[in-house]
Amino acid sequence: MLDDPLFIVAAIAVLGVLVILMIGIGGFARGGDFNRKHANRIMRYRIYAQAAAVALILLYVALRRYIGP
Repeated sequence: MLDDPLFIVAAIAVLGVLVILMIGIGGFARGGDFNRKHANRIMRYRIYAQAAAVALILLYVALRRYIGP
């Protein structure tokens, strides 16, 4: 599994979603000017990154199921 490039790309995408989510939660917790300016944009980026990560995971599963290991 770790030698499959698509798995590695999907894992990196999931980690990217986690990083964006942590930045957003940190901004919410800190509040203030940063949160007012960037909260919506950061959460929008999270949604885009999450959609890409889910698509990559589904592609990985589909390729493993129909093409094989």
